[in-house]
This record gives sequence, C-alpha cells and structure tokens, in this order.
Amino acid sequence: MEYILLIVGAIFVNNILLSQFLGICPFLGVSSKVDTSLGMSGAVMFVITIATMITYLLNYYLLVPLNIEFMQTISFILVIAALVQMVEIILKKISPALYQALGIFLPLITTNCAVLGAAFLTIQKNYSFLGSITYAVGISLGFGLAMVVFAGIREQLDLGKTPVAFKGVPIALVTAGILAMAFMGFAGVVKM
Repeated sequence: MEYILLIVGAIFVNNILLSQFLGICPFLGVSSKVDTSLGMSGAVMFVITIATMITYLLNYYLLVPLNIEFMQTISFILVIAALVQMVEIILKKISPALYQALGIFLPLITTNCAVLGAAFLTIQKNYSFLGSITYAVGISLGFGLAMVVFAGIREQLDLGKTPVAFKGVPIALVTAGILAMAFMGFAGVVKM
C-alpha cells in the first residue's frame, strides 16, 4: 500500500512538472503534438528510472563509504549523460522519425532538471532501493501524464479561435498555469 501511495503521490500531488516545476524546458518545447510528447515521455521515463537505480547504488555503495558525497552532482550527471546517449542511439535506430521530431530536446534530457532532481530527491527522502525505483516510476508517469495532457490541450487550442495576442507561447503558459492549479487540487485527495 505504501508503494501505491508513493506512485499516486508522485504522479498527482508532487508532480515533477506541475508542482515542483522541474523539467519545464521539454514541457514547453516538445509538447505541441501528442506523438512527440509520448516519445519524450518514454525516453524520460527510461532515463529517470534507470538513472535513479544507478545513482542510488553509486551513492550508497561508493560515494558514502568513501566519504566523497561532494561528488554526487558530477557523478549523477555523468550517469545521466551516458543513459541519454544510449537512448539517443536506440531512438535513431528504432524510430528515426521520432528522433527527428524530438530534435535538440533529446540530448537536453541530460540537463533536464527533472532527471537530476529525481536522483537527488530519492536520496534526500532516504528511500530504500525499491522505494527509490517506485518513486522514480511515479515521477516518470507524472511527467508523462503532464506532457501528454498538455500536448492534447495545445493541439485543441490550435484548432480553436485563439485571440492573436495569445497565440503560441502566451496561451501555452496560461494553459500550463491552469493545468498546474488543477493538479494542485489533488493535494487534498492524497496525503503524503
């Protein structure tokens, strides 16, 4: 039951994008179409989950025993960069169209603060290894949900009659703000 609450809380209450505001760059940059947001969500989910597992092990079995916790940021970024390179190579081979659609945002997963934030949050919250994986999956699902919902809303807004002054980025920012407020409403439903 604890793990289910952890996942639900990470998806809705503490959504990495909409309540912690980490990972905003791909959220605004790749969310104009549902297809690309699904692809980015899948890539980010893979990277967050695997990176959290590796950084947990790295931290508790290398950095802490050697008393070099000050190397967390550098070592975590190296792990994330290696994983992103792997995802980039796989996507280029498996789905060249998605690789082209994601463009510059794919290598930017390396500097996506949601990925690094997930690694640090699991250590900061002192989760077990299984708890860290569960939390990482929840964060990833929350990231994906926010991306896909936002992309769907943006696609519908493109079909409607938006005032000229609000077309493009302004309406996207207003929509993101309203979506964030909607997700904050879940805070009263799920206690963490």
